[in-house]
Amino acid sequence: MKTAIVYYSQHHGNTKKLLDAIAEKHDVTLIDVVRDKDVDISEYDRIGLASGIYFSAFAKQIIAFAEEKLPENKEVFFIATCGAAPTDSFFNGIRKITDSKHCRFAGQYICTGYDTFGPFKLVGGIKKGHPDADEIRKAVEFYEGMK
Repeated sequence: MKTAIVYYSQHHGNTKKLLDAIAEKHDVTLIDVVRDKDVDISEYDRIGLASGIYFSAFAKQIIAFAEEKLPENKEVFFIATCGAAPTDSFFNGIRKITDSKHCRFAGQYICTGYDTFGPFKLVGGIKKGHPDADEIRKAVEFYEGMK
């Protein structure tokens, strides 16, 4: 199954750490939504959407990409990192878009990531050292275990 993961990972590279570990072991194409804005992903069978969590949602760059360029009827999965306690509600917005495009949901993975956004910067950030080796390993296991 030909797989692409479209991602946004800017501040500390938390999400990219997970994706690099997956790509190291599996044949996936990583697509940086900032660098590769005009990429055509219609040739892929499975599409991952990956992002840090900003104000309880995926990055606006990933949301816009999914709204504009995600083909219909694809198998999709989500990967996210966040400074706050991980919760399934962070996936609601992106899931709504993929559902509207009749995509088949294959799963989601979320873990903590180093965060210095807003007031967290004043205290040196939260979740230092994350994602850690165990969280990275679990992201690879998630990918390997998708239906």
